[in-house]
Amino acid sequence: MINRLKYKVIQVFKKHYLPRWLVLVIDISLVFVCFLFAYLLRFNLVLSSFSMTLALKQALLVSSVYLIFMVSFKSYAGLIRQTTVKDTFLISVTNTAALVLLFLLTLLSREFSWSQFFNVPLSILLIHFGTVTVAHFFFRISIKMFYVFVSIPTSHRKNVLIYGSGAGGIVVSRVIQSDPKSEYHLKGFIDDNEKLHGKKVDGFPVYPRDILTQDFIEAEGITTFIFAIKDISRDRKTEVLESVIRLNLEVLDTPSFDQWLNGSLKVRQLRKVQLEDLLGREPIILDLKRIGNGLRGKTILVTGAAGSIGSEIVRQLTKFSYRQLVLVDQAETPAFYLDNELKEKFPMSNYDLVIGDVTDMDRMDHIFRKYKPEIVFHAAAYKHVPMMEANPHEAFRTNVGGTKVISELAIKYATEKFVMISSDKAVNPTNVMGATKKICELLVQAQARRKGVTTQFVTTRFGNVLGSNGSVIPLFRKQISEGGPVTVTHPDITRFFMTIPEACQLVLEAGFMGNGGEIFVFDMGQQIRVADIAVKLIHLSGLIPFQDIEIKYTGLRPGEKLYEELFSDTEQQLPTHNSKISIARVSDADYEFILTRINNLLLTMYSKSDSDIVVAMRELVPGYTAYLAATS
Repeated sequence: MINRLKYKVIQVFKKHYLPRWLVLVIDISLVFVCFLFAYLLRFNLVLSSFSMTLALKQALLVSSVYLIFMVSFKSYAGLIRQTTVKDTFLISVTNTAALVLLFLLTLLSREFSWSQFFNVPLSILLIHFGTVTVAHFFFRISIKMFYVFVSIPTSHRKNVLIYGSGAGGIVVSRVIQSDPKSEYHLKGFIDDNEKLHGKKVDGFPVYPRDILTQDFIEAEGITTFIFAIKDISRDRKTEVLESVIRLNLEVLDTPSFDQWLNGSLKVRQLRKVQLEDLLGREPIILDLKRIGNGLRGKTILVTGAAGSIGSEIVRQLTKFSYRQLVLVDQAETPAFYLDNELKEKFPMSNYDLVIGDVTDMDRMDHIFRKYKPEIVFHAAAYKHVPMMEANPHEAFRTNVGGTKVISELAIKYATEKFVMISSDKAVNPTNVMGATKKICELLVQAQARRKGVTTQFVTTRFGNVLGSNGSVIPLFRKQISEGGPVTVTHPDITRFFMTIPEACQLVLEAGFMGNGGEIFVFDMGQQIRVADIAVKLIHLSGLIPFQDIEIKYTGLRPGEKLYEELFSDTEQQLPTHNSKISIARVSDADYEFILTRINNLLLTMYSKSDSDIVVAMRELVPGYTAYLAATS
């Protein structure tokens, strides 16, 4: 019976709110009642000591004055169950304004001998001001707390620990407690400051981090961990997060202040920690002035614009003052989604989205002739190693042929800057995709050395980007969502990883360095075991590796290396003004021979077998060893 009644109360509170007129009536009623109470207190609760008729008349006068200011300041208009500091401040301002006006009326009535009706004892006004303000606060807090307890029973909430008991932690604590819809119940803080251990902050205990053991988590029923410190190194943050996710807790991060809604943090803004948060790299500092000057007033062409890298380059470009973006991609559906995103998130951006194949010289010539781009970011390419290993003709036609078409048109139409996206797989390649990227690097350098060429050709080289289309991370997430197993090719395989925004920021930075002909290589940090990535993703999904989700090793695929490299033994690493970007100085090559061989192979490749294509690429890239040959 009691549970049914409570359920009905919950449903009523979910669907209905106190109407504003009723809140106003209650507030005015409190003013009236509190005034009479103040009269009683002033005269020591002796009714015969004052005229009740006069007290009632003055109560009406006081209520009328308070009503004027309540309507003026709309102190009754806030949603009671979501009362905030702003609402209580508004009540204070309203009541103070009413008190001041009543003080003036009393003083004027005494000065000019007005009716006793206006001569309210000042002591009564002060007592009344204090009692009615407390009553208004109490009314709102009572309604709010009642809603909290009936609508979200404590037993149904998630017990939370907040990492950081400083300003950020206190803000998160109060947001959790003040939001009636919050599903969290705070149990305490975790802090590394030994002076705070054993004490209370905001009424909750502060624990050391070493208390985070499985026994403590189970004893306290902790299910959620909220990270609430911003002034902390990336390495330290990564260490804390990794230690917590092993306890199979839901781990949430607090957004930076600039992402709060109207300057206020909301519970719904607490976001689940992502794999990117565990990379542990310090934020990239860009030379925004150099990039901005290089892009200002320019028409910019991006090939492969709907792909993972191309689309992020487009997003980064929208921050600058360009003239126009020309976005080229052959994939109709991804281009459609990119178009929708730009219209929704960047409605002021000036762009044309063009469907076209970068290997189609006539189509690309038409685009260059129409738009005359001053800057080209060439991101169009096939990238999946196993697929390209099985289709060497298409890998060469698209990756090398597309680069040849776009680079020649850049020269023809006097494009100022040509930036090509390469890959760490181009270093000592063991697969078709890596070999084609290395040939693209050679091709771009050859174009840069042609006589009379004014276009600055730049190559950017980096490793895997987290979350790119078809990469290992989305695959792992899909496998986890399906219950596993998560497939890893080899227990010792490692890869460089960088977030897509990081990579594309560095592409823009590198695009405006040097004088042309350079290969800029990005600092990818340390290589990470792919198996460790799988374990972290399983933990972040709230599951236990090898218990809830199996990890299965399937063996290296054709052309796959155990580890990647950013520089070959024959390349010299040179620094730049940005510590995240180096230059790979390569030995001079016979670039005229390279251009001739590329042209001949593009003209005759469909008359050759797969193995003939591989052999021809080996002649262009002496360091290229096919997977089977390398492991035999």
